[in-house]
Amino acid sequence: MKQTPLQKRAARGNRNRSAIDLNLVALIDIFTILIFFLLNNSGVETLPTSKSVKLPMSTAQKAPVATVVVLINQNEIVVEGRRIVAVADVIDQEADLIAALKEELDIQAGRQTIRAETAAKNKAITIMGDREIPYRLLRKVMVTCARANFTDISFAVQMKADES
Repeated sequence: MKQTPLQKRAARGNRNRSAIDLNLVALIDIFTILIFFLLNNSGVETLPTSKSVKLPMSTAQKAPVATVVVLINQNEIVVEGRRIVAVADVIDQEADLIAALKEELDIQAGRQTIRAETAAKNKAITIMGDREIPYRLLRKVMVTCARANFTDISFAVQMKADES
């Protein structure tokens, strides 16, 4: 039986058609997992922010590290999100040691270390102090941190934008 040109063209089209079926749902799932993995492990560390604290500006380029955070604003001193003491209660004290803050820092320092590599990190602390707080208050907080055996004290600052 002789085929018409239209039938020949249809036969060639069927012969050249690929039989590969691509499952896009599985590929989308893999790429989604890959994106979440990359976002979670990007190495960017951020400190908790507070609207009540205006950090001083700095040209420092060092990235923040996750440590115990002491937040000092005009009204209160907060450790790891927990209000410890009011600034009005400690600003005019003669002693440099803030007893309530030392108790909380002792609790934070007393937490068990899971790995030996993180033992040094447990003695690090970051102070997020408002740029308007008096130096005598900042000094009292630093003395209290040192007495609680936090040897690595860092200050959180706002990075200045590059002018170049």
